[in-house]
Amino acid sequence: MTRTILLASTLLAGLASIAQADTLRLLTWGGYAPDDVVAMFEKQTGHTVEVTKSNNEEMIAKLRATGGGGFDLAQPSQDRVMGPQMEFGIYKPMDVSKLDQDQFIPSMLKATMANTTVKGDVYGVPHVWGTSGLVMNTAEAGDIVKDYTDLCDPAVAGKVSYRLKRPTLIGFAFAMGEDPFAAYGDEAKYKEIMGKVEAKLVECKANVKTYWGGGDELMNLVRSGEVTASMAWDTGGWKLNDDNADITFVAPASGALGWIDTFVLPAKGQADDVAYAWINFVMQPEIAAMITAAAGNFTASAGADEFAEAGLKAKYQASFPQEAIDNIKWYPPVPAGLETIEGEVLDRVQAAN
Repeated sequence: MTRTILLASTLLAGLASIAQADTLRLLTWGGYAPDDVVAMFEKQTGHTVEVTKSNNEEMIAKLRATGGGGFDLAQPSQDRVMGPQMEFGIYKPMDVSKLDQDQFIPSMLKATMANTTVKGDVYGVPHVWGTSGLVMNTAEAGDIVKDYTDLCDPAVAGKVSYRLKRPTLIGFAFAMGEDPFAAYGDEAKYKEIMGKVEAKLVECKANVKTYWGGGDELMNLVRSGEVTASMAWDTGGWKLNDDNADITFVAPASGALGWIDTFVLPAKGQADDVAYAWINFVMQPEIAAMITAAAGNFTASAGADEFAEAGLKAKYQASFPQEAIDNIKWYPPVPAGLETIEGEVLDRVQAAN
C-alpha cells in the first residue's frame, strides 16, 4: 500500500512538473506582453503564459531573493545583466542556437550579446529598445544642429536645452571624438574625457535656455518655440511631430545613445523550451509590431517597422535609416565608481558661472 502511494505521488509530481514546464512565467515590463499577443501564442503553441509586470530594480530583487527562481523568462535592461550575474548568479546561459537569429536586427543582436557575455557565455538577447538624441524644430535648427555639441553653436544661443544627467556627458563625449564606453575600464582615462566634457558644458552654459528636468517641461518648451533644439528621447520627438511636422527626433552624427531591454533565462527557470518558443514568436515582424503598438517603443525584430502603424512607421524610418541604427551607441554596464566621477562633473557644471 505504501509503495502504491509512493508511486502515485511520484507520478503526480512528474505530471505537475510537466504542466509547470508548459507554462511560461514571464517577468517583464508593461506593454511587452499584450493580451492579444499572449492569446495568439497560447492558441498556436498550446502553452500558457503568466505575466508579471515589473521594472529593473524589482526584477533583480525578485530573482536575487529566489536565487533565480520563480520565473522562466525575464526582461531586464542589458546593463542589468552582466553585473547581477557576476555578483549573484541569477541567470543561466542562453543557447542562441535555439533562437531564430535572422529575425533580429544584426547590430543590436551583436551588441547585446557582447554586453551580456560572462566568462564566454551569452546571457541576454535584445527585445525592446529606445534612444536619446536630438529633438528639434528642423525648420529653424536643422541646418545648424547635427550633433550634440552643435547645441553650443551661437546661431541657436538661448534656444537649446538638455538635462544635467549622465546621457548628456556621454553624448557630448562621443560628439567630441571620444569613446567614453571604451574608457569604462580605465578610470584615469575616463576622468580625462569627463574633464574635456566638463569644460565644453561650462562653455556652453550661455547657450542653454534651461536644463530640463521632466519630459512634460521639455515638450512644452519645444511646443512653444522657446526651445528649438534639445537632447531628448526618440518617442518624445515623435509625439511632438504629431503637433508640428517640423519638430522631430534626429539621430546625432556621432550616434544616438541606446538602451535595450533584453530576454534572459533565470537560473532556476523550469521552461527553457517554452521561453525560446516565446522569444521566436514575439520576434516575428508582425507580432513585434503589435508589441510596438502596445509599448510605444520599437523592438529588435528585423523588418517589424514595416508592420507598424503608418504614422509611427514614417517617423521611425525618417529618424533611423539603417546607418543611424548601426551607429547607435548602446549603454554597457557601468563599472563601480564612474557614476561618482560623473556626479562631481555635473555638480561643477551646475555651479559654474
